Amino acid sequence: MESRFFKEQIEPFVDGRKVEYVGEVNDRNKSDFLGRAKALLFPIDWPEPFGLVMIEAMACGTPVIALPCGSVPEIVTDSKTGFIVRNGVDAIDAINRIREIDRRQVRAEFEHRFSARRMAQEYLRCYSDLVTRTKAGELGPKIGIKANSHRLRDVYGEAISPA
Repeated sequence: MESRFFKEQIEPFVDGRKVEYVGEVNDRNKSDFLGRAKALLFPIDWPEPFGLVMIEAMACGTPVIALPCGSVPEIVTDSKTGFIVRNGVDAIDAINRIREIDRRQVRAEFEHRFSARRMAQEYLRCYSDLVTRTKAGELGPKIGIKANSHRLRDVYGEAISPA
């Protein structure tokens, strides 16, 4: 089925100049591939719970052009980290406007919202809140959490704490 779809719907547009078929990109080559892209087109029209590829593109400073389905509005900041479009015509317009997006700002937004450091800080904040609520008796019987006096350290050895 997918092979037939490709042959009938995609392959006729692959001309080797404007549209090139590169096949599957492995993990080793993904950062280079996404980093060299002018933009990531993410035309998913179903409620995707979390589009990891959008985060991977933003980590490379690559703007995202996507339909407003699923997690897209939570990940893409319109006109800052890419464009949220309503249809194919809007997507073409967004492609023509992609230079309006500052790739350094895309990377900075990734660092601020989706980096491992940010994730660790959010976990710490959640765990701290859970411990506080458990000690205050808000969560009913004890659930086996002990507050530790030591602080977690990130991959660079720096102490991190909830933001």
